Amino acid sequence: MTRLLLWLVLILVPAPLVQGCAVNPVTGQRQFVLFSESQEIEMGRQADRDIVASLGIYDDPGLTQWMDEMGQRMAAASERPDLPWTFRILDDPTINAFALPGGFIYMTRGILTHLNSDAEVAGIVGHEIGHVTARHGVVRVSQAQLAQLGLGIGMVLAPDLQPFGEVAGAGLQLLFLRNSREAEREADDLGLRYMTEQDYDPRAVARVFEMLGRASGAEDGERIPGFLSTHPDPGERRGRILERTTGDDPELAGSRDDREGYLQRLEGMTFGEDPRQGYFRQNIFYHPELAFRLDFPSGWRTANTRSEVQGVSPEQDAVLLLGFVEEASPRAARDQFMRGQGMAEVGRSDASIDGLDAAAADFRISQDGQDFRGRVLFIRHGDATYRVLGYSRQAAWGARGESIQRAVVSFRRVADPAILNVQPRRIELVRTDTEMTFEGFVQRHPSTIPADDVGVMNGLRPGQVIPAGTLLKRVVGEGAPR
Repeated sequence: MTRLLLWLVLILVPAPLVQGCAVNPVTGQRQFVLFSESQEIEMGRQADRDIVASLGIYDDPGLTQWMDEMGQRMAAASERPDLPWTFRILDDPTINAFALPGGFIYMTRGILTHLNSDAEVAGIVGHEIGHVTARHGVVRVSQAQLAQLGLGIGMVLAPDLQPFGEVAGAGLQLLFLRNSREAEREADDLGLRYMTEQDYDPRAVARVFEMLGRASGAEDGERIPGFLSTHPDPGERRGRILERTTGDDPELAGSRDDREGYLQRLEGMTFGEDPRQGYFRQNIFYHPELAFRLDFPSGWRTANTRSEVQGVSPEQDAVLLLGFVEEASPRAARDQFMRGQGMAEVGRSDASIDGLDAAAADFRISQDGQDFRGRVLFIRHGDATYRVLGYSRQAAWGARGESIQRAVVSFRRVADPAILNVQPRRIELVRTDTEMTFEGFVQRHPSTIPADDVGVMNGLRPGQVIPAGTLLKRVVGEGAPR
């Protein structure tokens, strides 16, 4: 039956995509993939550009060089040393790490602030290298391509997706790109091998999974670890790691940990959201560095990325987007926008807003058999031209149009020093001068985050006794106003 299905796939898949069965570089077994290694690398490069544009790179050359050197050493000793390995630290507060096909590895500053040694970082880097060497991402993308031909074929080759059969649609590829439990276990095992070959202590990985399990229950929503969304069951995996690393396996005999050296690298690191890059207070978006604000409709879900600020109505039938355009003139930008396919202008305005040069237009557009109604504003502020775009399905415009129109023209300059001068929270290192309990530490060296979160980021628990001379992290600074 499987041979018959593969034969059907070879007939149905466009010829340029078909690479057929390839040998897994790690296991030596054959696996069905639709991409050559060069295509895999290009896939990663294209996605890397989007990720960097959306999340940004954390500006710490010394820390970046240190992590790159660690990753390059492990990757050079892996089964795929000749990939263009790239290791990045993303300027993102969530606790996350992930890999893209072709050798692109990412860790967020959010996860780095919650780790406590070189070996813990090495465990995560090794795990992500394992996903690339075993071609887990390429396999999942290949399955997603198969699914485009017909859900049945894709599900036979990826049976873990069967429960999603009736709802599979636009989000199907995201479902496919989640690694299976088997892939996660394989990446765990590979990561242990890669890190111990560089003499890192593999027992540190158990501490990472303990931290992830605790952090997943944190009350602060901005810190819920994205790492867990694609890396399930940290408790079960911690137990499995402990079983492997507490024995006498000579292949897992690394001893390097270096807690103090790692913590010194975190001094001054941004913790949590960086309000300098923009923040929401209720439904108002403020950007201190660019000195403006925009009012989003009340009750909408919002998100701020480096490339765009987004808002979605609770009913998910309307959207508001804020970003930049290349054109310097608001009117030229509007004219370019209105030349879009299927666009029909309803009205326009050239009135200035808050003393700023602006051009607006109301429009209708039909795409893929659906009708939309919206309003767009282009406004010049500082050295940039901004685009504020709001739209909804035509049927929802009666309910959403007024709030969208108000939001689009709410762009204003900001001069309030309390907003312009806001600073992020940061990591500060403290060395205990006497023996104390965890409760004594947070009382004597208070942080601007909850005590439970201080415990998670330091690997400490309530009641734990801390020896004198221990280097620990605390968080200082108020961050964005609430």
